Amino acid sequence: MDRIRNYDVAFIGLKPGKHDFKFEIGQEFFDLFETEQEFFNPKIIADVLLDKHTTFLEFYINVSGTVQLICDISNDEFSENIENDLKILVKFGEEYDDSNEDVITINKKDGEFNLANLIYEAVVLSIPMKKLAPSIRDNDEYQKILDQYSPKIVEEKEESTDPRWEALKKLKDNN
Repeated sequence: MDRIRNYDVAFIGLKPGKHDFKFEIGQEFFDLFETEQEFFNPKIIADVLLDKHTTFLEFYINVSGTVQLICDISNDEFSENIENDLKILVKFGEEYDDSNEDVITINKKDGEFNLANLIYEAVVLSIPMKKLAPSIRDNDEYQKILDQYSPKIVEEKEESTDPRWEALKKLKDNN
């Protein structure tokens, strides 16, 4: 049996209303996707709430747990807590369409919906862009260096206005 099917939610026999599902997400889940990961040793729980309506489905996905990251500065390994929520509306139509990021259309003959890609997306989006170990994040010396070399925001000087425009502006204000 295809391992990605472990993340199917069969809704065909469910009554309208709310239904809870829970998935334990480990390294074997991420091995299903052929991408390079920026993290390892994930210990994640995906709590899924399905709110079934007669004409559509609402999925509320919450992922939380920890992953191991490599610090961008020190190359030290550290554990990072992650958490992310995702809400998806699934409606029924003639064919599969996921071109809208908040609404997915599935074939009206389908009786199950696979959550693997949505769970993957929720986890990956919760990984920080800049991976800093707590020893660096909490280091005052590092913050001083970062402030010193970070680009400064330069305030734009107000340009002097051409005197001809000032005269026209005065005429407009007087009317």
